[in-house]
Parts: sequence; C-alpha cells; structure tokens
Amino acid sequence: GDKWCIYPMYDFTHCLSDMIEGITHSLCTLEFKNNRPLYDWVLDTLATPCHPRQIEFARLNINYTVMSKRKLLQLVNEGRVLGWDDPRMLTISGLRRRGYTPASIRAFCATIGIGRKESWIDMGILEDAVREDLGESAPRVLGVLRPLKVVITNYPEDLVEEFEAQNHPKKPEMGARRVPFCREIYIEAEDFMEEPPKKFFRLSPGREVRLRFAYLVTCREIIKNEKGEVVELRCTYDPASHGGSAPDGRKVKGTIHWVSARHAVPAEVRLYDRLFTVEHPDMDKERDFKEFLNPYSLVVLRGCRLEPSLAGATEKNRFQFERQGYFCTDPKDSTAGNLIFNRIVTLRDTWAKIAEE
Repeated sequence: GDKWCIYPMYDFTHCLSDMIEGITHSLCTLEFKNNRPLYDWVLDTLATPCHPRQIEFARLNINYTVMSKRKLLQLVNEGRVLGWDDPRMLTISGLRRRGYTPASIRAFCATIGIGRKESWIDMGILEDAVREDLGESAPRVLGVLRPLKVVITNYPEDLVEEFEAQNHPKKPEMGARRVPFCREIYIEAEDFMEEPPKKFFRLSPGREVRLRFAYLVTCREIIKNEKGEVVELRCTYDPASHGGSAPDGRKVKGTIHWVSARHAVPAEVRLYDRLFTVEHPDMDKERDFKEFLNPYSLVVLRGCRLEPSLAGATEKNRFQFERQGYFCTDPKDSTAGNLIFNRIVTLRDTWAKIAEE
C-alpha cells in the first residue's frame, strides 16, 4: 500500500511499537541478541523522537519441569496434565490454582534476579518463597488425610468439649478458634505403629502420646479387619491432662493431631508434587522427555477428615494443615458440598533430602 511503505515484519514492528508506546528498555531473551543491530538501525534511520534500548537476558530454567511452550503444549494435548491451569504446571494459571500467592512469586523473582548466563534454578527456591510467605500469613488448622479411628473408652459417650486453638503460634493478633473433642476421633494412620522402631515417639501399644490441644491418651487395644489391617484403636485418656499437660510433670515426647469423628468435615485432598523425576527431563537427547514424568506428581486422597472450621473455606483462603503442609481449596472443582483441597507445598523440602541420599 501507499500509507505504510514497509513490510509488517517482526524486525520492524518490534522496535517501532516500543517507540510508539514510549518504552525505554525492551527486555527479551538471548536469542534476540542478533536482532539488536537491526532494532537500533531502524530507529536511527527513521530519526524517531525516542530510542528504546533492547536488553537481552537468559531464559528462566527451573529443574524438575519444562518451560518450553512447545513441550507444555504436548503435555496438554496428550492429556498428560489437566490443562494449562494444572497445578503441576509453572504457568501463571497453574500457580494460581495451586495456591501460590502473588507475593511469593514476586519474592522468587527478586531472589533469582536477571542475568545473561544460562543457568538452572532449583525448584526448592520457588517452594521456599511460598513457604516463607504462607508461614507468616496462613492460619493453622487440623486435618487428617489418612484417617484411623480412635475410641477413647473411658471418655463419656455424650460429652463434647471444645478446646481453644491459636490460629498462629507467633501471631496472637490472628485470634483463636474452638475445636470440638468427643469420645471418637480420627488420627493419621501413620501416627500409629504396632511394632515401632526405637525413635518412634507416636502412638503404639501401651504408649502415651499428647493429642494436640486436648489430652494425653494411651493405646490399650488394636482392632483389625479380616485382612489383618488395623482399622481402629481403643485408648484411654488421663482426665487430669486437660490441655495436654500432665499434672505430675511426666514427659510425653509424642504430640499428634486429630479431629473429632462426630464433627469432622469430609474432603478430597490432592497432593501435588514435582512433575518429573529427574532434574533436567529435556536434556537427554536419546529419550523423550515425557518418559521422565513423575507417576506420583498427583495423588488423590478421598475420605479425608478436617476440623469443622474449614467447612466455609473459599478459594481465597490458604491454610497450614499442622504437620502436613500448606493447602487451599481448588478454585475450579471445590464446592460447598464437595470440598477439594490442593496441597500448595510441603512443610519441608523433602526432595532435598532425597537428593542427598
């Protein structure tokens, strides 16, 4: 045409659109380095009123995942993940659905900075950023993911008590809540062992443990099903240990969490983990990167039991399930009648320990 006498090629439009929009510094990845002379030449030749400066930086590479849009598209199209907002994907929509906060993402970006040298960022740095943020802001709650029923045989059947629980151990301004307690409770199945090793301080036959906020209890009897699996524990409690302290000063090493069986809220919990089993899944030129997908990157737990205060949780809320990790409701699938929680991150970097071993 006569009005616009250049071809609308990227090399022309990039610098001109930056100039028209008043951009002072145009940031792009290293593959655009060779375009910079043409970028400058066009602006100099046209004598534009301002001259944006193109600055190149290295791409963000994070281990245990892939960042290439082409490879992410493969995962989506082949059904290896549940869409672009799958919480295992490091897309903005995936991070948002997983429960990452804007503050944690900004903190991560500030920590790693911008450089011109290609490098790999440890996934643990991103996870630590959200741990630090939620460690300060997330209220603590009780949630049992793999329930094991406990009957406290010497506790009155018709009695219900409420114990005061602080929402944050270091922030009294976040207030407290009342947690109901009754004769039948649920504990984590992994908090009981019939034949415990030497350093196992949780519940086992004849051993006393502290129920968080409540009482000291001792395991007296084990109930098993026809397969020999433990399905119920019969315990007794010390009425004088109200609040979890022994009046005679005896030391009890183990403290476990619990929920009231009568008052607990049922929920589905999705445990998300790293998408791949190796640090650099796309670096092996002999194998397809999809061969390294982690089969346990998503574990769905049904029949979980949560304290009743979580019945009204919304997608804006994030919580620390004590001794478990940080969680939020799934903004896409969770409803008032069918609560679904996503694990944002564990309390500790378990992959660091695996790497050491």
